[in-house]
Order: sequence, then structure tokens, then C-alpha cells
Amino acid sequence: MENPYVGTTLFGFIVLFFQRASLFLRGGLSLHDLAHDEIQLLVLIPIALSGTLIGTYLIVRKVTMLSNALSHTILIGIVLAVFILPKPETGIFNISHMLIAALFSAIITVFATHFLIFVIGIQEDAGIGVVFTSFFALGLVLLTLLTRNTHVGTEAVMGSLDILKLEDAFLPLLVLAINVILIWLFHKEYTLTSFDPAFAKTLGLPPIPFSYLIMLQTAMTCIAAFRSVGVVMILAFLIGPPLTAKMLTASLKPLMHIAAWIGIICAFLGVALSRHLLSYYQLAVSTAGLTTFLIGLSFFFATAIATRRKKHSPKILNSVN
Repeated sequence: MENPYVGTTLFGFIVLFFQRASLFLRGGLSLHDLAHDEIQLLVLIPIALSGTLIGTYLIVRKVTMLSNALSHTILIGIVLAVFILPKPETGIFNISHMLIAALFSAIITVFATHFLIFVIGIQEDAGIGVVFTSFFALGLVLLTLLTRNTHVGTEAVMGSLDILKLEDAFLPLLVLAINVILIWLFHKEYTLTSFDPAFAKTLGLPPIPFSYLIMLQTAMTCIAAFRSVGVVMILAFLIGPPLTAKMLTASLKPLMHIAAWIGIICAFLGVALSRHLLSYYQLAVSTAGLTTFLIGLSFFFATAIATRRKKHSPKILNSVN
């Protein structure tokens, strides 16, 4: 089926998308009739929502480096999956095996990090840094030693956003559902243990189990995303929108809502701009790169707003006094 978005401008893309979305909701369009741009959004938006929801707690807890560590230490699982599992006759490795192995290495990363922080007693940033550098280095060594004669596709680490299929949306949607359910069930516990762990402990809410749970959710989110969008983009979603929202509000719920909308808008505009540039300027710009750039741009825009607000705040207070 011919892609209806070919040749559209940015504004035309937006109008056509909402027309087709309305048609889909009325039952006039099936999932198998979705265009490639719509499939990209069907994958990107759940990843954006998962990343921003979990990233909000990472920002509040000041452990954003954990997401960086997890997104890199999964390399160990990928390499071991390629080396240990038998190679199929087709020469193409089963991505589900790689995902399971990557999740296993992510879980090891989580427990190793918490062991250093809560058992050994070193600082959080130092613990994450030690595990991150050590495990990533081990992954590189294994990659060098064990896969000399094996081709490991770059899409396993860099993502494959421009060649997505409809079935690629299943895992991001599943992980988003799990994240939403867990946050809904443990919102109070997450909030208390994030802002005031000592007070939470006096109320009978031990911080460590909920820290483990958030870390495991971070691991799941990274695993669900790296197949489609790669390391750089999932890091952008985990850190960029929540940090941008934090420049605009200090309240947790508004922060989560603003971060989620920033992620959705950046994902949507990334796909739309990519189509616009290809249609009118014959520029095959990376959709992932554009989306990540827009996330960064939104942060600098929010920083400018926050700075301007701080400059005017003393004047307003003086005029009131």
C-alpha cells in the first residue's frame, strides 16, 4: 500500500494524521492499513511515555546515571546471547533471545549497584559509576574476544526506527502497560521513598524494595526500547523530558504530565519533520536523531523560560512589598 504521507508538508502531515486517526477510531481503518509513519509513532509514543514516567522518578531520586549504565551494560547480554546460543541456519539471531539475555544483564546491573550502595555503603553516583564502567568494559572485551567471526547487527545497539514493523509495537506497549499499573499501585510509596526515605521508613515503607522496583522498571524500559530506538534515544526520553519539566514545575504530578506531553510532542514532530524533509528537500534525516534533537531543544527553551522567570521574580516581590 502506498504511503499517504509521501509528499506532505509538516502541516499537511499533522492534518492527515488526525484525519486518519479519526477514521481508525470509527473503524474505517485497520491496524494492517497503518502507514509506516504511523507505525513509527505507535512504537515511539509508548517508549516516550514509559521513559518519561520512569525518568521522573530517576530525576527526583537523583539517579539518572543509572539509565545510562543500564542502556550500556545490556551489551553483555547481547554478546553472550550471540556466543552461547546456537546460530540459526538463516544466520539471523533471534531477537527475543537477545532481549532475554539483555534483561538478565540489566537485572545483574541493578543488584550490583544496590549492593555497592546499600551494603558496602558507597555514594549512589559512585556506585552507579563503578558498575557502569566495569560492566560496559566487560561487554566490550567480550565483544572483542567472542564475536570476531560473527556479525552482530548495529541495530541491536543503535535501534532500527526507520525499518519498523507493526509487531515491533507489542513490547513497548506491554512495558508501558506494566509501568502504568505499577506506578498507579505504588504511587504513594514511590513518592514518599523518593522525596523523604527516612520519613517513609518511619511509616513502615522500606525504601530499598521500591528502589529495586524502580530500577527494574528502568531496565525493562531500556530493553523494550533499545531494539527500536537504540541507546541514545531511550536515554533522551528517560532524562530529557523529565528534566525539562522540572525547570517548569516542582510538583510531582504536574512534572509527570508535562514530561509525558513533551515526550509525545517531540516524538510526533520528529516523525513529521523527517517526512517533511524527505518529501520537499530529499534529505533522508534520521527520525531518531531529529526526535532527540527536539528533546534537547525543548530543554533549552524551558531553561530560557525558567531563567526569565527567576529574573522577574524579585521585581514582582519588591512591587508587592
